[in-house]
Amino acid sequence: MADYRSPSTGQMVRAVLFDTFGTVVDWRTGISSAVRAFADSHALTLDPGEFADAWRSRYQPSMEGVRSGRRPYVSLDTLHRENLDAVLRLLGIDPGAFAPGELESLAKAWHFLPPWPDSVEGIREIKRDFIVGPLSNGNTALLVDMAKAAGLGWDLVLGSDISRAYKPSPEAYRKPAAILGLDPGQVMLVAAHDNDLEAARGAGLATAFVARPEEHGPAQRADVTAAGDWDLAATSITGLAGQLRDHSHGSVGEGSHPPSVRDGSVFSFRTDGGG
Repeated sequence: MADYRSPSTGQMVRAVLFDTFGTVVDWRTGISSAVRAFADSHALTLDPGEFADAWRSRYQPSMEGVRSGRRPYVSLDTLHRENLDAVLRLLGIDPGAFAPGELESLAKAWHFLPPWPDSVEGIREIKRDFIVGPLSNGNTALLVDMAKAAGLGWDLVLGSDISRAYKPSPEAYRKPAAILGLDPGQVMLVAAHDNDLEAARGAGLATAFVARPEEHGPAQRADVTAAGDWDLAATSITGLAGQLRDHSHGSVGEGSHPPSVRDGSVFSFRTDGGG
C-alpha cells in the first residue's frame, strides 16, 4: 500500500478523484467524430472540430445559470442538449429539421468519449492503493456510460446530480469527500486544468496536475504545463501513479512541488474549466 501525505493539506490521501472531460477522456476527438458522422448522414457542410469547440465553449456559461441560482439544478445531459440546439442555430441550422431522437443521440456522444492512451492503465495502477473515481460535472448516468465504454475501473461514480453543484462551487468538491467519510484534505483532485485545481485547493483538497497539451487541438495555449504549485504534476496518469508510489517511499520524483500556500484567495476562472 502506498502512503502519500499531501504537502498542501498535511493529510494522508485516501481517495484520488479525477476531472474527466479533457483529463481522462479526449472530448474533442470524440465529439468531432460524432459530429462528422452526423453531418455526413445529413449532408451538412461544417467543420467538425470547430463545431466541437463551439459546443464546448457553452459548457461553463450554461452551468453558471445553475451556480448563480438563476435556474434550479439540471443535469449536464440537459445542458449539453440545450447547447447543441444553440450551436446549430448559430450555424443557421434549424434543430426542428431533424427526426425526433436524432439530436438526443448526437448529444449522447458525451457519454462515449475515448480515453487518453494512459488513462485506463494509470487509473488501474492508482486504484491499487487509493479509492478512485470521477469528480466531474457530468451526471451519474453519463459517467457510468463513459466508464463502461472507455474501460475506466472506478471504485465509485458520484455525478454532479449527487452534490447538485457544478465546479468550481466548493460543494462540488467537498460533497464527494463527505460521502466517502473523508476530510477534504484526504482527497486529491487530478485535473488538466489549473483553474479546476485552484478551486479544489480552495475547498481544501490535495491537487495533482496532468498535462493534456492537445485537449483543445493544435492551437492550445492554456494548461499546456502546470501553472500552480500543485502537490504533484505529471505528463500522464501513469506518470502520476509512479510519483504517488515514489513519494510514499520517501523519494521525490520529477514534477513534484513544495507545499502550497492556502490563503483562502478568491480565484478567477476561464470559460473552460474541465469537468
